[in-house]
Amino acid sequence: MSDLKDYIYDFLGRSGAYVLLATVISRVLSFTTSLVTIKLIPNKELGEVLYAWNIILFLFPFIGLGLHQSYIRYGALLKSISNKNILFDYVIKKGIIICFWLTILVNLLGIAFPFNFKYTGTYICFMSLLFIPNFLIEMVKAKFRLNFENKSYAIIDIKLNILLVLLVSLFSYFFKEIGYIIALISAPTIVLLFHIDSFLNIRLRNRPPYPLIDHNFWKFGIFTSLSNVVTTFLFSIDILSIGYFMELSEKITALKYITLIPYSLFFLPRVFMATDFVSVTENIENKKYVCNYIRNYIQLFSIISIVFLGIVAYFGSYILAFFDTSFIIYRETLFIISFGAAGVLILRGLFGNLLSSIGKATSNYLILMTAIFINIVSNYLLIPKLGIKGAAITSAILLWLTGLASCFAFFYHYKKYTNA
Repeated sequence: MSDLKDYIYDFLGRSGAYVLLATVISRVLSFTTSLVTIKLIPNKELGEVLYAWNIILFLFPFIGLGLHQSYIRYGALLKSISNKNILFDYVIKKGIIICFWLTILVNLLGIAFPFNFKYTGTYICFMSLLFIPNFLIEMVKAKFRLNFENKSYAIIDIKLNILLVLLVSLFSYFFKEIGYIIALISAPTIVLLFHIDSFLNIRLRNRPPYPLIDHNFWKFGIFTSLSNVVTTFLFSIDILSIGYFMELSEKITALKYITLIPYSLFFLPRVFMATDFVSVTENIENKKYVCNYIRNYIQLFSIISIVFLGIVAYFGSYILAFFDTSFIIYRETLFIISFGAAGVLILRGLFGNLLSSIGKATSNYLILMTAIFINIVSNYLLIPKLGIKGAAITSAILLWLTGLASCFAFFYHYKKYTNA
């Protein structure tokens, strides 16, 4: 237990509390932004803007082809500060070029593709202007993480979300849906200006620190981006399957709210790994360090999972009644989903990131793609027979299986990695 206390103190010592607080504040502010927009913008116009925004959100993981992810992982392996700065300059140059061409491609799509809604193409053309500012903000955040300035990293998210609430409120009040789009573009651009000093000393002619930059560097970023997209899709399959097989919108609503609390806990492992990823990667060849980290992480999140499952078991009916009394009949389904969520908290959140620490983003991608295939087949078999519970059983099993697969894949590759 003393090791677990030391683990928590180390997490706090790396400004983990700031990252946790920033995550919570960002979620609250994001909810506030959604509330403001629905009050100020008519539903029809807002729906059209959100449709375009979801297309852009789908493309966000591909900004810079995930080079900011490669920068964190490979930068953590560099010992020299000058080499880290050279790598930063290299990624900035390549990332901006990629974002520029992605913006051009999206504009061509917006102009040429016949969308269902009249202004969707125009909206995504304007929203694509976010690609370069967002990439640069991700690079600033990555640089802070690489320098163990997690407090500064956390503050960026808080500043961005506070500014977004203010600008959305102001511009949406005067310009409705157009104002909302202006706010989305303006907020990250303004935040970026506060950190313009990060880019003043960039030397675009510097060569990258070879042999660090090779096809694996690029492949890591691309497959990390693909994994993020596939993860989002994996958690959407149940909703899509319920809609397809049951054709009852109220069932979709029920499943959405049943999964709301269990899935919202996934931010906890993300907070820990965002705080610790650089430290873990720097020490990834130290077997004792890695084993101790794994043991303490699993102990902590096992305790969290047991407490959470106990709360769901005893108070599940009250939790569901808070949303709608008609949801109480899904008490068992809530527990099944919560049990599955424990698999992410204990295993998947940890070993998925450890695979990234040793550069095996492809393994994450293949595990998730396999999970999607199994999910579709299982839903086809179970939902017609068991309804929402069938989708819950499939998800719970897969959340544990992907965690176990990530665990086995990590130890398999880690043995090779440390013996290389």
